[in-house]
Amino acid sequence: MSKTSDSTIPLLTPYKMGKFDLSHRVVHAPLTRQKSFGGIAQPYAILYYEQRTTKGGLLIAEATAVSDTAPGYNNVPGIWTKEQVEAWKPIVDAVHAKGGIFFCQIWHAGRVSSCSFQPNGQAPISSTDKILKPQVRSNGIDIATFSTPRRLETHEIPSVINDFKVAARNAVEAGFDGVEIHGAHAYLIDQFLKDQVNDRTDKYGGSLENRCRFALEVVQAVANEIGADKVGVRLSPFANYNEASDSNPEALGLHMAKALNKFGILYLHVVEPRMITVGEKTETPHSLRPMRDAFEGTFIAAGGYDREDGNEAIYTGYADLIAYGRWFLSNPDLPQRFGLDAPLNKYNRSTFYTPDPVIGYTDYPFLQ
Repeated sequence: MSKTSDSTIPLLTPYKMGKFDLSHRVVHAPLTRQKSFGGIAQPYAILYYEQRTTKGGLLIAEATAVSDTAPGYNNVPGIWTKEQVEAWKPIVDAVHAKGGIFFCQIWHAGRVSSCSFQPNGQAPISSTDKILKPQVRSNGIDIATFSTPRRLETHEIPSVINDFKVAARNAVEAGFDGVEIHGAHAYLIDQFLKDQVNDRTDKYGGSLENRCRFALEVVQAVANEIGADKVGVRLSPFANYNEASDSNPEALGLHMAKALNKFGILYLHVVEPRMITVGEKTETPHSLRPMRDAFEGTFIAAGGYDREDGNEAIYTGYADLIAYGRWFLSNPDLPQRFGLDAPLNKYNRSTFYTPDPVIGYTDYPFLQ
């Protein structure tokens, strides 16, 4: 697409998402940065998110743990304590001061964790007791090892659902405009959804409907708590991160898209089928079009998009909004660069998850 002025670039056209008036369709994807020491978002995140805020732009915060059993990595933020809520407030305020819309991604890692991240060194909880093989981390360097998870008993599941509900309430208290429930990328909700992982024989396992039950009960609880108009859901039915694939991802994705309609949630955020593994685009015959057509709210697509295919997706109605991760990380002024078709800063993958508060975090240059 060789469209030049802002008004004719599909990605830079305005969009009404529920009660939110978006000035463009370039979304800041949720990006784990591992700089929240002791589970508490740090003051230097104020600058990071503020740099990436535009008036009327949507930002989704990094995966934020819903309880002390939820983390699976070092230095990820949480939102289950008063101190964590207070730490988020100035970050959210900075985004709002620039006119941005800010959602908190609420997350539980499930079995993608180890005893070292768990209270009292206990086993991580999951839908299953099958252990994950060691994996090369997303930085391509470190090897992650995992502990044998503990299969949740049926009677324990309501208390985990309650953790998501409380996290959503806390996010609103921190000032966030809403929450995105992380149901993707092999974390706890995805561990229930995918038949490669979920080997349960109770009402949360077996049939497609049963495997989707936990996810939908989380959505119901969160929507009841803060209002469906403040709730988004992220899914990755086609992905196979951390040994979580499904034998029929089309059926899984379509079932979830249709089932979510009954709650009237704000948006559905889905990872492209081409992102089967972390960070690599693969050729695939699969498409998000059936899910997009089935879902009645705003549809966000993510996964390996650049300017050209992002514009194409908006122009053809394949998605309403496009989420950008690595390119937004390395280009704090990404919407402006797309408007000018300016060159993009290259990202440095080796600094994605380092604890440094500046390098690879807030030092990527803006257009002069």
